[in-house]
Amino acid sequence: MPRTRRKFRLPHPEPTDALTYARFTGVPTFMRLPHITDPEELEVALVGIPFDGGTTYRSGPRFGPRHVREQSAIIRPWNPVLQVNPFAKHRTADFGDLPVNPLSIEDTFRRIEKGIQPLLEAGGRAVCVGGDHSVSLPLLRAVGRKHGPVSLVQFDAHNDLWDEYFGSKYSHGTPFRRAFEEGLLEDGSVLQVGLRGQVYSEQDFDFARAHRVKMVTAEEFHSQGIAVVQRLLGAFRGKAVYITLDIDVVDPAYAPGTGTPQVGGLTSVQMLELIRALRGLQIVGCDLVEVSPPYDTGEITSLLAANLLFELLCVL
Repeated sequence: MPRTRRKFRLPHPEPTDALTYARFTGVPTFMRLPHITDPEELEVALVGIPFDGGTTYRSGPRFGPRHVREQSAIIRPWNPVLQVNPFAKHRTADFGDLPVNPLSIEDTFRRIEKGIQPLLEAGGRAVCVGGDHSVSLPLLRAVGRKHGPVSLVQFDAHNDLWDEYFGSKYSHGTPFRRAFEEGLLEDGSVLQVGLRGQVYSEQDFDFARAHRVKMVTAEEFHSQGIAVVQRLLGAFRGKAVYITLDIDVVDPAYAPGTGTPQVGGLTSVQMLELIRALRGLQIVGCDLVEVSPPYDTGEITSLLAANLLFELLCVL
């Protein structure tokens, strides 16, 4: 649906000028943007969700937003490939971190929904940085209140459609199964790219097939290239689409700082190409999750995440 332009009281947010204030100075914010917490003043809000209570292996994504903020200081505003300055196009700022409860995943979900809702009600879009992948479920719940069931493009090494872990229905391996069950996703309108590695049994993809999930494995992507994804994206044109990017879709050689690393993944160059291929979609929200700084090397995972975050802003 077409977006109506709103009138705003405050000046247009702009990143701090790196030629006036060196990148290593100042209080870290996403892309060195102003910290603005008034939803009425924003079209795009960069939101941190420092929660990793849904992890099942290596913890640490709670520190992801802070480190991505620090590494995003190197981002410059003009994208010469997509020919766009996203900060000039949309009123964008760092909305800060949502409050989380490190001892309760259910309470954290409630806090996330409550925190995101004002942004959506004001007509803005949230671009969130986790945190583990469990946070996608409450984000989809909030988006669903406004848009109804949405399409999903998921970049991930794992399909995150498992039923439960240790008796719990909520974890970073189950968000999209719950989303299907809650009617938040359109059957036949979910695309998963980068799947690879071992699973628990040959039945692990039955749920995906039953809901007509389109899957492009890492092996298929390596052999066929980006064209296979571009063909599938054609079916998403004109639909409300949510984008979720688990950093473990990238090979651990390029992104070691993640909770469930899986070899044989995509390169940083391939990920840039994939995000740029999303241009033209009606993106209603997105998240980037599973950056785990304690397992990072030289902050290369956080740096990659910051750059992918910028590319997501450019295709909104």
